Amino acid sequence: MALKRSSIQSLANNHIALLGIPFDEHSSFLRGPAKAPQLIIDAIESDSANFFTESLQNLNEHPSIFWCGEAELDDYFSISRPISQILSKGAIPFSLGGDHSVTYPILQAVSQKHGPVSILHFDAHSDLYDELDGNKYSHACPFARIMEEGLAKTITQVGIRTITQHQLDQADRFGVTVNTMKDRNSLKGLNLNGPVYLSFDMDVLDPAFAPGVSHHEPGGYSTREVLDIIQSLDLNVVGLDLVEYNPDRDINGVTAMVAAKITKELLSLLI
Repeated sequence: MALKRSSIQSLANNHIALLGIPFDEHSSFLRGPAKAPQLIIDAIESDSANFFTESLQNLNEHPSIFWCGEAELDDYFSISRPISQILSKGAIPFSLGGDHSVTYPILQAVSQKHGPVSILHFDAHSDLYDELDGNKYSHACPFARIMEEGLAKTITQVGIRTITQHQLDQADRFGVTVNTMKDRNSLKGLNLNGPVYLSFDMDVLDPAFAPGVSHHEPGGYSTREVLDIIQSLDLNVVGLDLVEYNPDRDINGVTAMVAAKITKELLSLLI
């Protein structure tokens, strides 16, 4: 069993393009997420599971879903290039791997195609710092850059549990809807209209369920709780990423399989 393979040049309208982003140079604590893309694909294709989503969609050789391999990158901002190429084919980009800084150049490409989008952001961290350790492109800063440039009109964050006063001030400045873990029983801001970009950081999950992340933050969601939220969504998703899986911290490939499961259920939203 396998996902279909394709070059970006061979994509067509309404295809879903899985693309690896092997970039983690803006990580603030540990490197490793650049190694994630192929390992997530290997987990999706592992004989230990099957290709069915929980809504009984069979992803094996699905005619709309393609693994396009890992992007060849010159530098940080070249991340936009393959995303723009995918969008020019009328396909939906779904990037796998990398640290969370990759979302900013991805959104530069997405906004050129769709205009300012709404963002649904799953994460333990708000990633709204103006800068971290002198780096304005840190993985702790992408959503500040996105909002400063007008690449998104709204952001709804889910799973936050490390917010600081500075980031609260930034959230107020940019009009970000922040759902902390303390708010998990009364989520707000999920009914997003128009084109939506979905960004999923693996550390939104409690480290008991996803130990393979750089920043272990206890008190997060279970895998089941996150899947329930994903399966409840009814959105016009025009792009996605799944970031911050760090294989160097994984245990027996558990987090790779969780990333694969979440990827499959996110694909289910699109097909």
